[in-house]
Amino acid sequence: MFCATCGQAMPEGATVCGNCGAVNAGANPGVPPAGPPPGQDARDSPPPVAPAYGAAALATGTPANTLINRLVARVKAILLSPKTEWPVIAAEATTPSDIYLRYVAPLVAIGVIASFIGTTVVGVSLPMLGTIRIGVAAGLAGAILHFALTFVAVFVVALIVDALAPTFGGQKDSLRALKVTAYSFTPAWAAAILTILPALGVIAGLIGLYGLYLMYVGLPVLMRAPADKALGYTVVVVLCAIVLSIIVSVISNVALGGFGTQAL
Repeated sequence: MFCATCGQAMPEGATVCGNCGAVNAGANPGVPPAGPPPGQDARDSPPPVAPAYGAAALATGTPANTLINRLVARVKAILLSPKTEWPVIAAEATTPSDIYLRYVAPLVAIGVIASFIGTTVVGVSLPMLGTIRIGVAAGLAGAILHFALTFVAVFVVALIVDALAPTFGGQKDSLRALKVTAYSFTPAWAAAILTILPALGVIAGLIGLYGLYLMYVGLPVLMRAPADKALGYTVVVVLCAIVLSIIVSVISNVALGGFGTQAL
């Protein structure tokens, strides 16, 4: 059978094209789709355009409540049905600013606010030490720093994903690399709301590990890497991300070293 979008051959029964990432529920099982007009290369054909999202939606006058609904719908879809959502994301007409401002920012902000409340108001109860709380100044500084460094982390990991694509048989594409990076972080950002109770921080961290699976599923679709190389691709990206997280942690600790805690 052949992809109805790019015309490349697909495994029998497949619904997602491994070459372009398009959903091909109606792909012709026996005959390749009609070619482009004479003199036009198939690669010159415009990609499918998804409904406006983020800044594009704002430009068309989409109400704020609709944007919120779309954000919630995207979070639910990528968490519950990533295999069908990644092709939708791949074909979606969007820009880096849409992803950073309309997806990354609000999700990270929810976790940052929850963590701020948890560390400055709720606190952590320790035997013989009582409840340990971070001062408001330290908590606010940490929240701002965390928010800013998250954007840096997403940007750097996306660069790594893009740079490694050819090594694992994929195709470099900075926008697609940003998509697969940002949406793979969704479980960690969504679970961060649990940090409003610091004792649940471990659970939030475990939930965040689901992002590894999301990346594993998304890399073949977004970066067009062969499925048999997706695991190695994911492992290398994750190792680089771990090193980056250690560096970020050190920077955060040094920057906040001058602020104290309160034991009550």
